[in-house]
Amino acid sequence: MEAKDKKAKKTEEVEEEGSEEEEEEETFETSPALLEKYKTAAVITNDALKYVISLCIPGADIAEICIKGDKKIEEEVLISKVNLQAGKVYTSKKCKVTEKGIAFPTCLSVNEICGHFAPLKDESRKLVEGDMIKIDLGCHIDGFVAQTAHTIVLGANAETKKVTGKKADVVIAARNCFDAALRLVKEGNTNMQVTKAIEKISGVYKTNPLEGVLSHNVKKHMIDGDDVIINKETNEQKVVEHKFGKYEVYVIDVMVSTGEGKPRETEIRTTVFKRALENAYSLKLKHSRQFFHDISLRYPSMPFSIASLEDATSARVGVAECVNHDLLHMYPVLTEKSGEFVAQFKATIVLLASGALVLNGLPFESTLYSSEFKIEDKEIVDLLATSPVSYTHL
Repeated sequence: MEAKDKKAKKTEEVEEEGSEEEEEEETFETSPALLEKYKTAAVITNDALKYVISLCIPGADIAEICIKGDKKIEEEVLISKVNLQAGKVYTSKKCKVTEKGIAFPTCLSVNEICGHFAPLKDESRKLVEGDMIKIDLGCHIDGFVAQTAHTIVLGANAETKKVTGKKADVVIAARNCFDAALRLVKEGNTNMQVTKAIEKISGVYKTNPLEGVLSHNVKKHMIDGDDVIINKETNEQKVVEHKFGKYEVYVIDVMVSTGEGKPRETEIRTTVFKRALENAYSLKLKHSRQFFHDISLRYPSMPFSIASLEDATSARVGVAECVNHDLLHMYPVLTEKSGEFVAQFKATIVLLASGALVLNGLPFESTLYSSEFKIEDKEIVDLLATSPVSYTHL
């Protein structure tokens, strides 16, 4: 899902490429440490994702889970299971790392809620059995981002409580679309090949790709690059077709709905924001100045949730003035119609000289789901039968 100021439609005007800065940009071939930073961030996201899933039980509070998920990421970047530098993640003086931490705050979006749900404690809700939960989070090491998302149905059991009906249809559809995307994102292929595959597969299960969702290329301190894959193309929402190139990194984000696939804005409070680095304004209120100072130090270029800030009251005051003067981009909470379900899968993929490498994401527990629909298209069947190269054994 996109920040509110980001448009899914992209103009046909393509800026000239090849500036001196771009020509001097480091690649995985010239700087092997870059890949290690992405891998480290990816492992942390997977560990955090597993941890958050373990917290998802009936009666658990969503706000508390989101806060714990963020704390898990922050802890892991300091003391990680990845033993790169004496048990620390890039804390050695030999490693030039200026920033590390959350690249996207933990969000738990349930059932028809499409994304960005990280509520304040007094606006939260508790999980109940049968909820379809989309868990979305991200981490960065020195500005190099890994993001991931996974969908579960609370209480699902392969033997005693298998998921069926439209819940199963949308999860299986989303996963197959996601798996197809991971196999199609490789050097020489185009973004529109991915979009067409998502459209074809989701149709098999009588579901719809969610509009307004973009998979971006990412670079240092940039989670939303200009090269994108659109989840669903419409007359109003189009992107420029492009070929994938060597050494590119993409966050593949696939979302599928049992409804029309047209997310709607709601009255649910927006809590996820990102600094609008292109804008400046001298804030008037003391709370606002302190709030903006704090987030500028902690999240200079990455999205954050005010729900995870220690002083949520000051954050509410500060964020209002910042938004009013365009100092923040908003990630609003969007929903489908009540009674519908939205499923999501997301992973980070690197296009190396040796081929595509999927950095994160969890295996799909297919035995939990049963659908009456089945993919018959031989081209898609053959595509899904291949295995992507995965760093974390997706």
